[in-house]
Amino acid sequence: MKAFGGGSLAHNASWMLLGQGMSALCQGLYFIFLARLLGPVQYGIFAGAFAMSAVLSVYAPLGSQFTLLRYVSTDLKKFADYWGNVLFTTLVLGTLITGLLVWCVPHLAHSYSWELVLCVSVGDCLCGQLTAATASAFQAFEEMPITALLGLLTNLLRTLLAGVLLWHMHHATAQQWVIAALGVSFLGVCTALTLITQRYGWPAFSLPLLRQRTGEGVVFAVSVSTGGIYNNFDKAMLGHYGMNAANGIYTMAYRVVDICTLPITSVHAAAFPRFFKKGVGGVRNTTSYALRILRRTAPLAFASTVVMVLAAPVIPHLVGKGFGEGVSALRWLCLLPVFRSFHLSAGDALTGAGHQNLRLSTQASAALFNFVVNLFLIPHYGWLGAAWSSLATDGLLGIANWTVLLVLRSKSKQIIGVA
Repeated sequence: MKAFGGGSLAHNASWMLLGQGMSALCQGLYFIFLARLLGPVQYGIFAGAFAMSAVLSVYAPLGSQFTLLRYVSTDLKKFADYWGNVLFTTLVLGTLITGLLVWCVPHLAHSYSWELVLCVSVGDCLCGQLTAATASAFQAFEEMPITALLGLLTNLLRTLLAGVLLWHMHHATAQQWVIAALGVSFLGVCTALTLITQRYGWPAFSLPLLRQRTGEGVVFAVSVSTGGIYNNFDKAMLGHYGMNAANGIYTMAYRVVDICTLPITSVHAAAFPRFFKKGVGGVRNTTSYALRILRRTAPLAFASTVVMVLAAPVIPHLVGKGFGEGVSALRWLCLLPVFRSFHLSAGDALTGAGHQNLRLSTQASAALFNFVVNLFLIPHYGWLGAAWSSLATDGLLGIANWTVLLVLRSKSKQIIGVA
């Protein structure tokens, strides 16, 4: 096993920002190519099927990648056992979830054939989750250049694929796209697994360790899944109601927001292992570190908001006139990076201090709120209702996470004062 990567936060964040910046460029081209290739309706079908898969795919590793990140980042010798457990869990549960999705989704939304769902699910639940888990393993060693490279690789391959298909075919169906994209996903995961094996050796498997960490992993998985619910349920519901064109417009705008949020997520990806190290000193340390991170991410978020407002009219010229309503959709969603900078900083501080259960409770509440509100808003207002729900959900989550964190910090001070 090779030496620990290390590096300052600025150094690691710079690598992540560079990699994710290149990924953002690739994603931008990818969505332009894909939107032109599929058009609003077929793009909406693809987005809806992917959203339904994404709600469950986070359960494939059952949080094992986060327990690896937590414990390997403080003791690198534990890597082999944790990594073996990640692979075992993801392969077994990913296969089961894929079967469940193939059986259920075509009955929930008739726009999706079982063949389409199968390709999407295998690419997301197995290939995508294994690639993401590999990135988490490198992240535990603070090998941020390779972590960034893995994200860039998949996006680059998808961009090239979409560009070639657009040049060769001019138009494709969602079914044709997911078959081609599955090959790219398989190539990406093979590359990722080869890199991690060459650098840190073969995995092991420890049943006692799996039993010991499964409970904690479940908490991580449920926490991540709640985020997946309020980020993907609206797209899944738009697909369920057959609003495929509206789903294509809304998803396209949402993807632009995700791209503009990359500078923020780059900083958090670099800082996340350090929240666990700060957490050894308790919630006071992680709160101070969260404030330090927020001072970096909030200005980036406000800058992203301004850029999206000003650049929104360019969308129809890039992806086609069929996405004209995307201008309004993007302007409605442009505040999301600001809200995310707040709830991510406080949420990571809670996780690092060992209060993942509290973070789970706030995220579960946000997911439930999003679900209930969307049941009313989407049938009546379509993508606009989904946008309102997203803004309210992320905003309330930011308030909730910081409220919980500051209350814990205050109690910590009182205990120290009494002592």
